[in-house]
Amino acid sequence: MSAEPSNDNGGQIEEYIVRTKGLVKTYVMGDQRLNALNNVKLDIRRGEYISIMGPSGSGKSTLFNMIGGLDKPSEGTVYIDEVDMAQLDAFELAWLRCRKIGYIFQTFNLIPVMTALENITLPMIFAGVTSEDMLEKGVHLLTTVGLGERLHHKPNELSGGQQQRVAIARALANDPAIILADEPTGNLDLKTGKEIIDLLKRLNEESGVTIITATHDLKMIDVSDRVVWIRDGQVARVEERKDIALNIGEVEGEDE
Repeated sequence: MSAEPSNDNGGQIEEYIVRTKGLVKTYVMGDQRLNALNNVKLDIRRGEYISIMGPSGSGKSTLFNMIGGLDKPSEGTVYIDEVDMAQLDAFELAWLRCRKIGYIFQTFNLIPVMTALENITLPMIFAGVTSEDMLEKGVHLLTTVGLGERLHHKPNELSGGQQQRVAIARALANDPAIILADEPTGNLDLKTGKEIIDLLKRLNEESGVTIITATHDLKMIDVSDRVVWIRDGQVARVEERKDIALNIGEVEGEDE
């Protein structure tokens, strides 16, 4: 089943790459039921840079996992590129995640025994890319993220910022339509975090890839097209960047 395009913009049809409808995620702990998400509706346009923000426990990471196909909703629907993820079998879902979505995590999630180049080319193996093309593309991606001289270094030979750059290059390995970044600056110092944010924005502008971040980092607001504020498992509000007056430490919804 496909999502239908919206016609809410003065008659001009909007193209959405992600849509959620009536999204609910309930966890059962003994006799208690906890709604981590409660009737979330969110539309994300193709090519947007979206930041999902809110206090710890607000549901932003749960929403992130629903969009990425890393977890299933208790109720509701997630559409990726007009495909209803609930209708996919395990093979189809794995294909979609491999080809459509690139993931970046706070803890980098690199394989320690593999070099930077090997970490990047691994997703290409699952996509059926030839060895020659994998190596050529891997070198290109590492060069793109500023690590062309670090092809054969393993994660323990790289700084935190360099490891996150490798993770970003890996996320781009199969030319995804969407990059999902979960707290991508969370383990980095301020300067390195800013460099990673600027790199993600540059990739967004140059390649047109949609970037969705779940983050506490207020510096992410400046590069975002829109900010989605989550509170108590619901979308409290969605703001355009131009409408946000940013005062670090004084932004509603943040607990830092």
